[in-house]
Amino acid sequence: MPAAKKRRAPPAKKSEPTEPQPTEPEPQETEPTETQPATTTENPSPPTQEPPQNPPQEPEMPSSSSSSSDAAARAKERMSRFRALQERAKTSSTQNLKEATRESQRLAADPNQLTALSRKHAIASHKLLRAEVEESGGDFERKRAWDWTAEESEKWDRRVRKKESHRDDTAFRDYGRESEKAYKRNLQKMGAPDLERYTRDKLAAVERAAAAGTLEIVETDDGDLIAVDKDGTFYSAAESTTFAEHKPDRAAVDRLVESMKKAEEAALKKRRERMAANKEDDGGDVTYINEKNKQFNQKLARFYNKYTAEIRESFERGTMI
Repeated sequence: MPAAKKRRAPPAKKSEPTEPQPTEPEPQETEPTETQPATTTENPSPPTQEPPQNPPQEPEMPSSSSSSSDAAARAKERMSRFRALQERAKTSSTQNLKEATRESQRLAADPNQLTALSRKHAIASHKLLRAEVEESGGDFERKRAWDWTAEESEKWDRRVRKKESHRDDTAFRDYGRESEKAYKRNLQKMGAPDLERYTRDKLAAVERAAAAGTLEIVETDDGDLIAVDKDGTFYSAAESTTFAEHKPDRAAVDRLVESMKKAEEAALKKRRERMAANKEDDGGDVTYINEKNKQFNQKLARFYNKYTAEIRESFERGTMI
C-alpha cells in the first residue's frame, strides 16, 4: 500500500508588523534651576493632572484710539507754532519796510531845509501871537512871561546877553584875547570835574598831613571836624608853589595829548584849505606870506603887470640874462 502522502500544512498567514508599544519610563521629578525650567513627564494615564502654568503676559499695547488722539494733538500743536512763526515773520517784515521807508524819506530830505522851515514856522507863530495880543490891547511880553518862572526868565536873559557879546567878540583883536577864547573852549570840552575823586584825594592829603604833624584835627561843639594848619604849609597862599608838585595820572596826560593832537590837525586842515583856495584864486602861484601881503601884491599887479609881463615870462622860461 502506498505510503500516504503527508498533507502539507498551509502556510501561515504573515501578520503585519505592528509598532512596538514603547514602554515609557517612570516619571522622574527634576529640580528646576535658574536656566532650565522644571519639567515633568506625562503618563498616558496620569492619576492626577497638574494645573497648567500661565504663560507670561505681554505688556498691553496702547489702543489705536489713544495713539491717534495723541498724534492729532501733536500735529495741532505744531501747526499752531508754525502759524505763530508765520505771523511773527510777517509783522517783522512789515515793520522793516516801514522803517526803511522812513529812513529813505529822511535821507532824501535836506536837514538844512527842514531846520529853516521849522525856524520860519516858529517866527511866524511868534509874530501872529504878538499881533493878536497887541490888537486886544494887552502886553505881549507880560503875557509871554506867564509861561516861564522868574529863574527861567533870568537864565534866558543871561544866555541872550552872552550870545550877543560872543557875536560881537568874534573879530580878531589881539593874541591874548585869542588865547583866552581858546582856553575857555578847552575848559568846556573837559566836561564836569570829578568831585568824588577830588574829595577822596583831599581826605588822603589831610590824613597824611595830620600824621606828619602839620595839621591838627579839632572837633567843634557841633561835632564838626576842622583841620587847623599849624605852620601854614598845608594850605596854599599867594606865594605858595606847592601846586607845581602835583602829578596828574596817566589817563589825564593821555587826554591832554589827544586834545593837543586834535587841535594841531584842525589847524593844519584849515591851513591846507586856505592854501588850496588861494591857489585857485592866484592860478597856482603863492607870492605872499599873509593876507595883507596878498592884498599888496594884488595892488602891484593891477598897476604894473602890463609893464612886467615880458620879464616875468623870461623868468618862467629861464632865459633871463
